[in-house]
Amino acid sequence: MATEKIRIKDIAERAGVSVGTVDRVLHDRPNVSKSARERVEQALAEMDYQPNVYASALAYNKDYLFVCIMPKHESEAYWDEVEEGVTTATARHRDFHVSLKILFYERFNEPSFIKAANECMTLQPDGVIVVPSKLELTRNFTDKLADRNVPFILLDSYLPDLKPLAFYGQDSFQSGYFAARMLMLIASKETEIMLMKQLKNGHIGSKQQSNRETGFRHYMKDHFPKIQITEVNLPMGDKKEEFDKILEQFFQEHPHVHHCITFNSKAHLVGEFLLRTNRRNVQIMGYDMVPKNAECVRQGSISFLIAQHAYMQGYACIETLFQAIVLRKEVTPVNYMPIELLTKENIEFYRRTNIG
Repeated sequence: MATEKIRIKDIAERAGVSVGTVDRVLHDRPNVSKSARERVEQALAEMDYQPNVYASALAYNKDYLFVCIMPKHESEAYWDEVEEGVTTATARHRDFHVSLKILFYERFNEPSFIKAANECMTLQPDGVIVVPSKLELTRNFTDKLADRNVPFILLDSYLPDLKPLAFYGQDSFQSGYFAARMLMLIASKETEIMLMKQLKNGHIGSKQQSNRETGFRHYMKDHFPKIQITEVNLPMGDKKEEFDKILEQFFQEHPHVHHCITFNSKAHLVGEFLLRTNRRNVQIMGYDMVPKNAECVRQGSISFLIAQHAYMQGYACIETLFQAIVLRKEVTPVNYMPIELLTKENIEFYRRTNIG
């Protein structure tokens, strides 16, 4: 019997129970005897009944609020694409009364994260996406969500001890290891490589960036231990003129350096400097296909970009909350994004909006 033709009345007659009993079983409600539940479940199996979860969710007519807590960001940045992904996915499910609230916090600013977390709790969300801050800060927040049985997804940094519903992001150690291997295809004869960082009060931007660097250094230690890795810090919040001074001094003092790498999305800070100063014999490798990085790839100052589908990550987080909370389906807990290498030859074929 085709599923769409199966009525609750048909199931009740086959199981020898009331329509109300079938309805309680289908919606996993109490007050059903063990024998009656077994008869209904047997009838469902014999009739090959498959519930229409979309129709059920629409009929339930409940409002759902998802909250996304993420870093403040400028336009055309990595997080801008994540934001567009969560917004687009939410719009797709508006017929199911799904709404989204995005709360921002400042990187390296603990009170800012705490404020966003507290605001989130006052909203009483049905599901949360969180880009982690420091581990203990994040744990304090996610413990409160767990106490209220609010499912949450970790985006960008995987912290399994927090027991999220799901995680979306790259395997950051493998990503850094891969970055080193690709860079050494063109830099194996070098004696020194510049590693560009952006630190604030001595701290790196995220656990993900730190893990990438760890993977990178593991590869270099195993395969190119004699190549010196020299760090250059471009302080967060500084202006282009300050960056230029730091970079100009570095390249004057290290004229033999031809290759650089960074594990954040700001490779263009070095790439644009190289173009402005006409240093055509130097290239940088970086992360994320944001517009400024892409332009540097086209003009040759960025050799490689590693893409991690920021838009897709944001989109998938909302989709996973929808599947788990609205449709009550099982979801995949750990979701590693592909590690993709972009160059001048293939960057125009990269698609960030290929979901849905």
